[in-house]
Amino acid sequence: DDAMRGRRNMLVLLTGVMIATLAGASAAPAASPEVYMVDGLANHGFDVVAYFQEGAPREGRAEFTVKWHGAMWRFANAQNMEAFEMNPRSYAPQYGGYCAYAMAGGAVSTSVPEAWSIVNGRLFLNYSVAVRSLWRRDSAGYIRKADAAWPAALGQ
Repeated sequence: DDAMRGRRNMLVLLTGVMIATLAGASAAPAASPEVYMVDGLANHGFDVVAYFQEGAPREGRAEFTVKWHGAMWRFANAQNMEAFEMNPRSYAPQYGGYCAYAMAGGAVSTSVPEAWSIVNGRLFLNYSVAVRSLWRRDSAGYIRKADAAWPAALGQ
């Protein structure tokens, strides 16, 4: 039963990596930036502190912007911006905001603000809500694999 479960989990992981790869991910990128950005914005301009404070994604505002690790991070209000400035590593998504599920397979893939999870005080993003559902089936196992793959998967 454990062997069957292990094979099933590996198949789910490989399927997710294949989905991410077909969607534009790369198992061996030339060199991906440390933080996933769209138009220079981390997390598509959504406030990463809001996940912890409000339990939901919330769009950031241009007047509350901080540059960190080469990306512009936006926040919904001054309090969230200040919290991030005081300790950005506690709020920034793991693996630079790339998909945590793909990273577990050593791949780099995009993510969306709506596909998020907080596990043991850490923010994780996924390629889509559907991929997040797969990731949540064994998030602890995928986190172990992704932690081992990061940051080498960036190809830097």
